[in-house]
Amino acid sequence: MNNHEIDYKIYGEEMQCVEIELDPQESVIAEPGSFMMMTEGIKMETLFGDGNEKGLMGKLFSAGKRLLTGENLFMTVFTNIAHGKKHVTFAAPYTGKIIPLDLSRLGGKIICQKDSFLCAAKGVSVGIEFQRKLGTGLFGGEGFIMQKLEGDGMTFVHSGGHVIEKDLQPGEILKIDTGCIVAFTKTVDYDIQMVGGIKNTLFGGEGVFFAQLSGPGKVWIQTLPISRLAGRILQFGTGQRKEEGGILGGLGNILDGDRF
Repeated sequence: MNNHEIDYKIYGEEMQCVEIELDPQESVIAEPGSFMMMTEGIKMETLFGDGNEKGLMGKLFSAGKRLLTGENLFMTVFTNIAHGKKHVTFAAPYTGKIIPLDLSRLGGKIICQKDSFLCAAKGVSVGIEFQRKLGTGLFGGEGFIMQKLEGDGMTFVHSGGHVIEKDLQPGEILKIDTGCIVAFTKTVDYDIQMVGGIKNTLFGGEGVFFAQLSGPGKVWIQTLPISRLAGRILQFGTGQRKEEGGILGGLGNILDGDRF
């Protein structure tokens, strides 16, 4: 194996964390801000890129790719420099599930949403995946620029809400909101389709385009994309509730205890 072989344990239900067990000289890379705690004997170091680049130009190119996906230019590597086993724990950024992915059993490559990567064994390459089709590039929304995780080690991604795993058979098609995609294997074909019908387009409330995933391969789906959650919070935090304009709405707010 080219990647460090790590053991792990996931704790929690809705607000999860993953504890990584490191043997001497084993390392794990993680997104800045995901660190929770570690035992004595682990060295923490900030890297430009994911630590797999050779030379200054390679590091700059890797950092530039991460900048395009909206991620931090730097990553953090945690290395066990002691003699015994040590542990480091990373926490999920919001309510959801942590998904462990063994790249050696998934074809060596996973494509995921640009904000879903949490941590991985040292040696896993974190890059950028452009969707090659014109329609996908123009209208893909969250699914246009995605991350690719390559290697043969363990990697961990995070989903919002509950996660559903589907095994698509050859030729099987799944139509899905672009923001609900967490990850899929490299054998899955990804495209963007327009929602049919003028009423669906104007009044459906689901957007004009959705993603079409074609098998074979595995797909991981989240029930609550962070963009959808943030939109709802912003909607209720910056304006009046929809029912506040009427008499019945005002009465309902009084009964709710919102105001006297």
